[in-house]
Amino acid sequence: MQGNQAQVQPKRKIDQGGFARRKGLLLAAAAITTIAISGVAQAGKTLDAIMASGAIKCGVSQGLPGFSNPDDKGKWTGLDVDYCRALAAAVLGDSKKVKYVPLSAKVRFTALQSGEVDVLSRNTTWTHTRDTALGLDFVGVLYYDGQGFMVPKKLGIKTAKKLSGAAVCTNTGTTTELNVADYFRANGMKYKVVAFEKADEVVAAYDSGRCDVYTTDRSGLAAQRTKLKNPGAHMVLPEIISKEPLGPVVRHGDNQWGDVARWTLNALIIAEELGITSKNVDAMKSSKNPEIRRLLGTEGDTGKKLGLGKAWAYNIIKQVGNYAEIYAANVGPKTPLKLSRGLNRLWNKGGILYAPPMR
Repeated sequence: MQGNQAQVQPKRKIDQGGFARRKGLLLAAAAITTIAISGVAQAGKTLDAIMASGAIKCGVSQGLPGFSNPDDKGKWTGLDVDYCRALAAAVLGDSKKVKYVPLSAKVRFTALQSGEVDVLSRNTTWTHTRDTALGLDFVGVLYYDGQGFMVPKKLGIKTAKKLSGAAVCTNTGTTTELNVADYFRANGMKYKVVAFEKADEVVAAYDSGRCDVYTTDRSGLAAQRTKLKNPGAHMVLPEIISKEPLGPVVRHGDNQWGDVARWTLNALIIAEELGITSKNVDAMKSSKNPEIRRLLGTEGDTGKKLGLGKAWAYNIIKQVGNYAEIYAANVGPKTPLKLSRGLNRLWNKGGILYAPPMR
């Protein structure tokens, strides 16, 4: 009997182990199926909502000339605004179908996370923490920038290395505060931070002399200087103390909407690379260049892969322009900001602006 039991017992153990393994595999398969179904249910959620509402909710600044700024009639203009308009042209066929939601730096991420806005296009720096810990995805870089300092000329300061003991005005809830702390600590200098939630509060405090220095992205300094009582009495110091890649942001998890947002930005850049402008885009539709034909939808299915129509990129360029056009119109040398292209030149013209191929 013992011999027979010895032969039978191992078989029972093997069967039990096999059952356990099969059960585990079935449970794992069920879990994967559940995740996949959930993913399908979530895919395109933002795009579907936009299609249903007929407008894109775009989070912008509370007023930054050249980037997102309302006029006295409530019309919004700027580089960030034109990105929102490009999205609307791609998705809804009409660049005017945007609802602009002005947000402070402090609440901008919460507004996106909660669904108050569909996309954040608000001179926002792409960082590791923001891209990994906040449930958000950056879709690219719309403007390459760096943080700087502005001071009244009457102080006679020519370099940031002479700012020890200064009172420094800035916005709360930004990378700016962290960069200032790093810079002054690294250079063994003391300082006092004077932070406000709203950008106009920072400008008013600096203009009234409550602080010696105003620090933010250099593009922001150029923009905010236009609001000062005497812009010519102030200068931006030569030091650039950080990398500030500014770009649009969407919620993490809706990959289709992320693709639409990403390729809207890429389309603006690629259009400049290919020499397609708002003025010649109609003539370019008859081009024999395969890249141009793919971009403008005269061949291929780039729109279908995004869940959009064939004319998605054509609508962007026709209604909004290419990257060079929106840069020149909002922040370029002929605007009050007078910003040269610099790093924001195309990769083949001395800059680092680059888009993946449209194929």
